Amino acid sequence: MVTAVVFDVGETLLDDSREWGAWADWVGVPRHTFSTVLGAVTAAGRDNAETFQYFKPGFDLARERQLREEAGLGERIEDSDLYPDVRPGLAALRDRGLWVGIAGNQTARAAALLRGLGLPVDGLATSGEWGVAKPSLEFFTRVAEIVPDGPAQTLYVGDHRDNDVVAAKAAGFKAALIKRGPWGYLWADDPLARREADWVIDSLLDLPDLLCQRTDPTDG
Repeated sequence: MVTAVVFDVGETLLDDSREWGAWADWVGVPRHTFSTVLGAVTAAGRDNAETFQYFKPGFDLARERQLREEAGLGERIEDSDLYPDVRPGLAALRDRGLWVGIAGNQTARAAALLRGLGLPVDGLATSGEWGVAKPSLEFFTRVAEIVPDGPAQTLYVGDHRDNDVVAAKAAGFKAALIKRGPWGYLWADDPLARREADWVIDSLLDLPDLLCQRTDPTDG
């Protein structure tokens, strides 16, 4: 029985295209070049932050993020960055009586920006606020503390095989891989992802009907 669903942020709820493009502009390389190197890093299963090292060895992501803010080019999250199924998908889950949350590897500023969108959720937090990040067990321990019935009755949804699916399952959660963004498509048919994921979905709108079989007390 699933009573709560918690979502990753980047490429699960947000299309990161604009933000990655902004980073390409910031480091002064063509967007296509940046995207291609990012894809190679992704395919190797490495941290996407390593992409910057190819263009600027010694790149300090935290420092450069602050410099962007000071230059008036900092993080932005707007409704146009949401995938089209996000608002209706989250609302449909809440309409079914599920607790809905957001928890991802994002900055504290991103958390504030997400809250400003007024999404239909019951809880929202980021690694920047907690001081711990996926795939650490500590991150998922924090997730377990905010959901109503613990990890065994909570589904964690994300696009990343290792950070989302494998890490969530290791922490006792159910897990779903969403097929979008470079990671979601890359690992959709990966044997480890298929073994660990309870579901592989194409859209957030798939979830209400999938989960209602386990959450509807009148079912079977």
